[in-house]
Amino acid sequence: MGKSDSSTLNRNERILESEKKLGEVIPNIALLLQRNTKRFGEKIVFQEKKDGKYRGITWNQFYKDIENIALNLKSFGYSPGDKVVIYSQNRLEMLEFELAVMASGGVAVPIFFNYNSETAEQLIIHSDAKFLAVGGSLQLGRINPGLPLRQIFTFDSFDKLENPEVLNERNNVTQFSNLLAAKSNTDYNLNFEAQPDDICLNMYTSGTMGNQKSVQLTHKNILSQQAALNIIWNLDENDRFLSFLRWHHSFGGIFEIFNALYNGAMLSLESSLGTDPKEILENWKLVKPTIFFSVPVIYQALVDMILEDKKAEEEFFHPELKFVFTAAAPLPKHISDEFEKRNIPVIEGWGLTETSPCCTLTDPNIKREPGVIGSPIPGVSIKIADDGEILVKGPNVMLGYYKNDKANEGIFTDDGWFCTGDIGEITDTGLRLITRKDRIFKLLNAEKIIPTKLEGSITSKCHYISYALVEGSGKNYPVALLFPNRHLLNRPEDSVDIELENCLCPNSLEELSDCLHNCLNDVNCSLKQKFARIKAAMLIDDELSVENKTLTPSLKLAPNNVKEVYKAYIEKLYGADSNLKEHVYIIPLDD
Repeated sequence: MGKSDSSTLNRNERILESEKKLGEVIPNIALLLQRNTKRFGEKIVFQEKKDGKYRGITWNQFYKDIENIALNLKSFGYSPGDKVVIYSQNRLEMLEFELAVMASGGVAVPIFFNYNSETAEQLIIHSDAKFLAVGGSLQLGRINPGLPLRQIFTFDSFDKLENPEVLNERNNVTQFSNLLAAKSNTDYNLNFEAQPDDICLNMYTSGTMGNQKSVQLTHKNILSQQAALNIIWNLDENDRFLSFLRWHHSFGGIFEIFNALYNGAMLSLESSLGTDPKEILENWKLVKPTIFFSVPVIYQALVDMILEDKKAEEEFFHPELKFVFTAAAPLPKHISDEFEKRNIPVIEGWGLTETSPCCTLTDPNIKREPGVIGSPIPGVSIKIADDGEILVKGPNVMLGYYKNDKANEGIFTDDGWFCTGDIGEITDTGLRLITRKDRIFKLLNAEKIIPTKLEGSITSKCHYISYALVEGSGKNYPVALLFPNRHLLNRPEDSVDIELENCLCPNSLEELSDCLHNCLNDVNCSLKQKFARIKAAMLIDDELSVENKTLTPSLKLAPNNVKEVYKAYIEKLYGADSNLKEHVYIIPLDD
């Protein structure tokens, strides 16, 4: 799968870093694209599913398209340094357009394709973008015609727009196909002279704890990471990626995309974009990925499904699958065990958008430990501040936040370390992640609670719970909101049961609420500190989502938004007479 990595600990300063040196980094994205086109010309770089079959584009055509887009943009007044917002679902046009902007001296600014009008407008205005690219009618219809945009490009052609009337009142909309016209200047080249520290990507954070911030990333930030991963992993042009992670987010839009591009691997777009486990599995059979990047909730849905079908199980755990990668949260043990007993390594990583994003990776040759997120990749150093905050230094660390003096204040120490906002500790087997600094809260008696520990214990204990939120700031005791794993809960009664130790395998929310009483009491009994024990929980017949911002684009819990959306539910657990929209089951717990 790869080359075993190890790290060293400078015990005088408690700095953790890789024993491997980073080495040479490609100076800019234009040079990367040029290099790989020469190396892999007629190989497929990217493919999408059309009419039930995957159809791809070669490196030669891909590079030609990017050159044409970059040159044709100039005829609309585009110049190096301009910011360009991309408001679209993952698709070939988005990938080519974004790379054309980044490789010609501009700054790409991708945003979530399904943001409502208000959020999209806020980000477009904040970004200072002069240009906008949209997927089609959905996005175009949400754009205020009065926004100060020089030009809007639509990936869907005008005749395919579901609502052609959105073109009314707009005289600055152009079909993307116009940018693909053969370049008139045959001497034109991409910006091969771009400096490593030039900004090429402004990516908004997922807003886990509040307002999104625009992270300014450079060519060096992105490409140093790929140079580091190339030292650790044995990937090449024969590898195959099945991709669904959203490209406006760093996990998919930097870590996965550039991992494939850098190595000349084939990137196949998953046609449901991660929304349908059955469709993911069908695409899996067609692509036979050698590498898969995903988040725990998707792995759980896939494994739960395939263990009911022997043929699907064999097709999923196929011989060419090198490893699977997970981020956003630890993979439940019973899921990772299914990979490991078939000798398919499960690799976890940690990082932030601000660190492009990867800082640490687990070593598949070392037994996994709960909470341990591995060792630094080459070029990255980690140390722990006096208050437990994880500090990072390396070529992958952003320049700073765009137009956000408040956020930039104190984000770097005086000697240049980036303050991540995560709390952790250095152990003999790597970095242990404890919680977000701003998630720790105090009870009324001033005792500190780390809610992520409790939440992790709950979801690990009960596989029928997808997400848990623990709250109790300023209260006498903590409480928990619980959201069910609908896929597992809705399995047919006559299906083959998945072996879950000591699990009653409920078939309804009512049955789940009954058995949760015992599971939650077990979690409480495992806590040495009695003040941290949950006194009541609520099982809610509802789903968290990216659209209502209760989940981040990488499907992590967005705690502050969940607390806001379900404020009345939390108050109900503390005795308030709240009228609740969704059906709930309240679970009082033993002292």
